[in-house]
Amino acid sequence: MLRSLLSFLGAYKIYEKWLWHQVKDQGKPDHIAIILDGNRRWAQDRSLEPWIGHYYGADKTRDVLKWCLDLDVKTITLYVFSTENFQRPREEVERLMQLFREKFSEALKSEEMHRHRVRVKVIGKIDMLPPDLQEMIREIEEETKSYDGHFLNLAIAYGGRAEIVDAARKIAQKVAEGELLPEEINEKIFEQHLYTAFLPKQDPDLIIRTSGEERLSGFLLYQSAYSELCFLDVYWPEFRRIDLLRAVRTYQKRKRRFGK
Repeated sequence: MLRSLLSFLGAYKIYEKWLWHQVKDQGKPDHIAIILDGNRRWAQDRSLEPWIGHYYGADKTRDVLKWCLDLDVKTITLYVFSTENFQRPREEVERLMQLFREKFSEALKSEEMHRHRVRVKVIGKIDMLPPDLQEMIREIEEETKSYDGHFLNLAIAYGGRAEIVDAARKIAQKVAEGELLPEEINEKIFEQHLYTAFLPKQDPDLIIRTSGEERLSGFLLYQSAYSELCFLDVYWPEFRRIDLLRAVRTYQKRKRRFGK
């Protein structure tokens, strides 16, 4: 058994290196967005409480961020918690809020974040979160606001429709106050009012969803118009470096004409 395991691990490492050499010198995505799906089902398959899966998923997120840094991906956007997720059982939501507190506390102390000059931003309906969590978010955003090495966006209490409605509401307010004329509204103006307006590149080049589901579930509805989509049949806590490299390789093989 041990010999078989060692043989498998050796083959895995060889395959991983082969994938890395395939993608490392090709055009890599500047902006990768990931829908972190399958934490609860991973836990249920192991007869664990649903929130245990979220803790394992959070640990996996740390690994994936490192892999993306190795690939020199400029922007990473993670779909962590939707507005609809508030409808889950109360205990699960409370456990998730506590998990967010723990991870933001770790991020504030992270030397790697400062070394790589990672700007952290939470996008979504922040006012729906507990006040102390809102304060932690403001603290880490303030701490990293001058960084431009990489951008890490966490979609928490996020909904794509809500983002579009909020943008329309802000524009309507400016029109009502005489700051903007209706005929001046175009795509550029609209994009300036999205949650992602601060990014150098708002639109993801590649969107990955784990767990085998093949839908966006409201994620970056406006920004994803020309994103390449990659759906993987693996739960988020089981996501491996080879899964990321294979997704990047898939992206590299696609012809991106943007309608031209």
